[in-house]
Amino acid sequence: MSAIQESAQALEQAIRNSEEFNGLKDAYDTVMNDEIAKKMFDDFRNTQLELQQKQMQGEEITEEEVEKARKVVETVQQHEQISKLMEEEQRVNDLINEISRTITKPLEELYGSQEG
Repeated sequence: MSAIQESAQALEQAIRNSEEFNGLKDAYDTVMNDEIAKKMFDDFRNTQLELQQKQMQGEEITEEEVEKARKVVETVQQHEQISKLMEEEQRVNDLINEISRTITKPLEELYGSQEG
């Protein structure tokens, strides 16, 4: 195994042990253990996936579908546990984006030096 792969595995473990990931896991478990919250969250995720699939296939998303999605989002945002889950998910996404910027820095510097 290369040093880079070993570093990637160490990074994976660091993410698993991070405050951000553990906050997300706790929030996820809380939602999954609440029958009503779980159903609402599943409906939200299914609506998201349906719209993403239509977009990827180049299909038109109807005004009715947009309105349905908007209502689903409003509903889940009002649920305290799901709202907390979404906040924790954003924290993990921010962490991963920061890591991504760090590990792609050599490429940015290489290609960025060609400008000008």
